[in-house]
Amino acid sequence: MENKKSREELRTTVSLFTDGACSGNPGVGGWAYILRHLPTGKEKVMSGAEADTTNNRMELMAVIQGLRALNRPVAVEVVSDSQYVLKGLKSWLSGWKRNGWKLASGKPVKNIDLWQELDELSTLHQLSFQYVPGHAGHPENEKCDELAVQAYKELRKNR
Repeated sequence: MENKKSREELRTTVSLFTDGACSGNPGVGGWAYILRHLPTGKEKVMSGAEADTTNNRMELMAVIQGLRALNRPVAVEVVSDSQYVLKGLKSWLSGWKRNGWKLASGKPVKNIDLWQELDELSTLHQLSFQYVPGHAGHPENEKCDELAVQAYKELRKNR
């Protein structure tokens, strides 16, 4: 029997809005996501922080955490202001895997641990992508940015 996603499962569509933020790069950072199930509009909002990280790692973590929160395979539209994440998922990932997780230069891919996890999670769902400019008034992107910043500020305050 083939391991295919059922039509019923993929009829459920989820919008995954994400953002990552960092104070210093590297420095303390935060991530956040909003998962919106369509057509019900039901949402799950989550954020978190790490003490010593980079902005790119937090952007990746936001998508990873959002995909981890899904209980079954669905169609997911990833909405992000991170060209790094979106280009990585759409264009770079297949080449990195073919090249043994190395760049064309022969150097290892940065954030390989997160890219490998994201690669594994992405095979469970049917992903599509939408780029939104950061800090340009997109309501969900602004909310995710606010939550990510709040998460790292809270972490810094409690250290």
